[in-house]
Amino acid sequence: MAKKKRVRLATSLRGLLCFLVTLELLASGCATPIGVRYVEPRFAYHSLAANVLSAERPSSFSARELMNLNLYERFNEDPEKALAEMHAELGDKGDEDRVFALAELSFAYAHDSGERSHYLASAVYAYAFLFPGEDGTRPKGLDPRFRWAADIYNQALTRAAMLDDGEHPVPRGGTFKLPFGEITIEFDEKELLWAGFRLTDFVPAADVEVRGLRNRYRTPGIGAPLSAKTEPIEGAANKQSARIPPRMRIPATAFLRLDDPRGALKSGKLRGKLEFYTPDSARSLKIEGLEIPIEYETTSALALTLEGAPIWDFEIAGFRSGDFAIGAQKLLREGLFMIRPHRAGRVPVVLVHGTASSPARWAELVNELENDPRFLENYEIWLFMYNTGNPIADSAARLRASLLNVVADLDPENKDSGLQQMVMIGHSQGGLLTKMMVIDPGTQFWDGVFTVSPDEVDVSADTRDFLKNVLIFKPLPFVRRVVFVATPHRGSYQALGFFGGLASWLVRLPGNLTRLGVEAATLQTRGLLRGPFTGIPTAITNMNPSNRFIQELASMPIVEGVTAHSIIAVQGDGPPEDGADGIVMYKSAHIDGVTSEKVVRSSHSTQGHPETIQEIKRILLEHGAGLRGRQQVVSEPVAR
Repeated sequence: MAKKKRVRLATSLRGLLCFLVTLELLASGCATPIGVRYVEPRFAYHSLAANVLSAERPSSFSARELMNLNLYERFNEDPEKALAEMHAELGDKGDEDRVFALAELSFAYAHDSGERSHYLASAVYAYAFLFPGEDGTRPKGLDPRFRWAADIYNQALTRAAMLDDGEHPVPRGGTFKLPFGEITIEFDEKELLWAGFRLTDFVPAADVEVRGLRNRYRTPGIGAPLSAKTEPIEGAANKQSARIPPRMRIPATAFLRLDDPRGALKSGKLRGKLEFYTPDSARSLKIEGLEIPIEYETTSALALTLEGAPIWDFEIAGFRSGDFAIGAQKLLREGLFMIRPHRAGRVPVVLVHGTASSPARWAELVNELENDPRFLENYEIWLFMYNTGNPIADSAARLRASLLNVVADLDPENKDSGLQQMVMIGHSQGGLLTKMMVIDPGTQFWDGVFTVSPDEVDVSADTRDFLKNVLIFKPLPFVRRVVFVATPHRGSYQALGFFGGLASWLVRLPGNLTRLGVEAATLQTRGLLRGPFTGIPTAITNMNPSNRFIQELASMPIVEGVTAHSIIAVQGDGPPEDGADGIVMYKSAHIDGVTSEKVVRSSHSTQGHPETIQEIKRILLEHGAGLRGRQQVVSEPVAR
């Protein structure tokens, strides 16, 4: 097997040599031994820009070094021996061209032979090329080898950490063999602790393709970008981690910091320290006095989190059954959760999904916001999950209680300026829930249902408290801006007729609302209900344009001090005023008094549309500009 792999490596090198010879012949033609001939620019550039990672063959820089050292044929025949000779002739300093060639050629040989020690050697050589120490010469910024060496280091470090082919990297310390000596790596298991979780099951970002998301983001820098699964640590939960779903994946980066690797190459005795970072803990590293960005891959972590996740099952099941949940954790019962630990001073952007949907449908927006430095300056993302078939007022009450509980837990002394400037974004039914956070209905909802005051309704104390909580409430004082996305403020025409009735019939309300229906029927016989009672309404019933609830909600203004925006989806190219998105008509989604209204030519599921995302970014930048100069208490980064 090793012989076959060496043949493949030799063939790729011979291919490069043949190309160079062919290029020389083409340039010289038949006229003179030396001259030029013009060739297709793409053909020439592809060869000049190729390297071991992009083309699975060494770059022209490394091939040239082999030829200058008269080791080209030796490397074809016995690559391990050729690498040993190249290393043996290294000086105490300098030899930058040879150090880079050793990094690239070691990676190529490790890839073909499976010799893991050569991956580790490749990472050491690449590090020594990038950071040669005080006496060394660092590559210039325009030297393409600078970026190639960083990529080789990142990839080689990942491969060196794998126990067997196909296995995920395993962080560990100890003394490890190198082709020219050994390296002792210090590693503390505490590096893998994150906000009350332990990082496990590392998946290299380079090993996965992402589907279903428009853009794949990677922050270029140094370090091996990975996706890590979060496993709860018993007894280590805190107020932030209790709101983060377990087994969620987060971006993590491994970095092997080496002590004077260039100076230690000759002795063959190297030392290093394995470090782990997340975007919450650090965005850059200091290496030899330089501030170097850390390479993170965020999109693959998001996609791996959602791959096969039970949250997809929640969409239809959570619509049909008001008691359906995807876990017994407190955060799922309450519905509100975070994807990162809260940091004081950061403003939560709360995303509320629509009917027969889930927080997973915000993935496109989350991917874009989490990779925008302007967003990260001021904000963090929270998501709310709820059973979308339940009455809208009931779901809104759960959202209101969850927000009040989280804010009280995180900021009992009311000192966190970020929590007092919350932004909420609701799609479809989620927009109706969002509006119910920023209105002051007084007793209008109550009076629309009952003919008597709360104290005069003869029901159990628990039922009375439930009804008052759902129908009589105050606006949340910490919500300062709301964005309505494809929101049916005056109802949806799809809630009318046969299909609306069928959808409502499919909904099975939770036990507490079923019991409430029995008590309500008794109140109806006593004349305490306003109008005929046909059962506890579902969300579909509530969104019928003729339903009293949706009509009363549409009539209520947003309280003073809250800025509102509308994003309205309209299909086709006709006048927006006459259009619809397939679920909601423009005339239902349009409301007066908003600061801005953006019409997006899109279907109802517009929350992932590029124009919708850009409008949300614009709104958040506007909100962020108003936060400047405020007193901000920003906590320390999450400890590694």
